[in-house]
Amino acid sequence: MSTLIKANVQDGILTIALDRPDKKNAVNREMLEAIADRLRGAEIDDNVRVAVITGSETVFAAGADLAEFQKYTIETIHRDPRLECWRAIWAFSKPLIAAVEGYCLGAGSELMLACDIIIAGASAKFGQPEINLGFMPGAGGSQVLPRRVGSSVAAHMVLTGKPISAPHAYKLGLVLDVTDDGACLARAMEIAGEIAQKAPLAIKAAVQALRTARETPLQSGMMMERRLYESVFATEDRLEGMTAFLEKRQPIFQGR
Repeated sequence: MSTLIKANVQDGILTIALDRPDKKNAVNREMLEAIADRLRGAEIDDNVRVAVITGSETVFAAGADLAEFQKYTIETIHRDPRLECWRAIWAFSKPLIAAVEGYCLGAGSELMLACDIIIAGASAKFGQPEINLGFMPGAGGSQVLPRRVGSSVAAHMVLTGKPISAPHAYKLGLVLDVTDDGACLARAMEIAGEIAQKAPLAIKAAVQALRTARETPLQSGMMMERRLYESVFATEDRLEGMTAFLEKRQPIFQGR
């Protein structure tokens, strides 16, 4: 088990904390593999309803581990084992929340962009500074960022390497809330707790629909939404939710 992350499950919430303080949580292969492995396990664990990824109270992740990355060549980059890790992270079908304090740069930003909801501390900074080092984002930064902040802002971030502040990210809709420094994890856990109480199959379907909205034309998304809606309508949880509402009680969702 990797020592570069700390992970635990409580009340339906998987919390993954990046834990490489001496390197400002720089994302290396071992850390990425550990994150992917935990999410793969959570994918098939009915006890996990939602996951939260966070760093420390001073830094989320300062980027990729450049000492490791520098060893890559054009030959090895084609066989980059980290790509499968990124695919596993992006394929995680349950809600993923990021709690970001401090710098969230490069690979850290791309990890954050894989999340459905982002909470930021007041001093958080978001950026893709790869251009300053002679390369560019390679794990979604140039593709997902325009869909989250708009093409012009994303182009400025990617082409100049300059980060944006948490308040700016909030105005752009990248983050849901900006908290006092040190308080964003608590806010993320509060939201995760709310989501964990909902019907699991409906949540997974809604996550798929929301992600589809970022990736497909409207009409294709509408058709996907309807298929997912119909699949959820056939669940026992849907009947329980409606019955509980009419009976003025809290629903008991079973994930079926």
